[in-house]
Amino acid sequence: MTGTPVVFVVDNDPAVRRMIKRLLESVGLQVELFGSAEEFRRSERPTTTSCLVLDIRLPGISGLDFQRELAETNIQIPIIFITAHGDIPMAVRAMKAGAVEFLTKPFRDQDLLDAIQQALGRDRMRRAHEAEIATLLERLESLTSGERRVLPLVVSGRPNKQIAGEIGTSEATVKVHRSQLMKKMGADSLPELVRMAEKIGIPGSLASPVQGDQAQSGEVPSNKPSFYWSLRK
Repeated sequence: MTGTPVVFVVDNDPAVRRMIKRLLESVGLQVELFGSAEEFRRSERPTTTSCLVLDIRLPGISGLDFQRELAETNIQIPIIFITAHGDIPMAVRAMKAGAVEFLTKPFRDQDLLDAIQQALGRDRMRRAHEAEIATLLERLESLTSGERRVLPLVVSGRPNKQIAGEIGTSEATVKVHRSQLMKKMGADSLPELVRMAEKIGIPGSLASPVQGDQAQSGEVPSNKPSFYWSLRK
């Protein structure tokens, strides 16, 4: 997540590409230019905050079809569409599929800059959320089988005595498991542990993973590591 944000521009018009490059470099952004979706596919992209400025009409696959392809392959990069041949159905399709903006050529420089800042902010949020989830999952994996068994019961609000009865152990053992899992998860309080559990979709917590516009608002990804499913075993 380090490094200068990168804006990828895919447009088959060299003059448009050069114009956008000059504009973005004037505000300190790094820019990479491509003449087609295929060129973008073949490129090696840096793992830093980024967004994609994408023309609708391209040689080969269209911008809208490329947007769908990226989504299907789980490449989560915010997209800003630019086009000289747009219409309302195109714009509706693009925005419903998660595009940040749909700009018609010729567009105002400031409109493009505003859309890019919004897109980069969205990508920055997604990357920060994914890093947080990865950290929580690493902590979760460090728990013993007993601690994993107790965790969903703790975050569901059950007292130690009830948990002990449910899993067939002593209340003292539950207290030890509870203390250790709090320490390993890095939670200073039960509400904080509950919030962590919500983010990674622990069974028994107050919320379950949300799917949908994850990149925009930083929701939890639905894929869980194998140890996740051992929580109730």
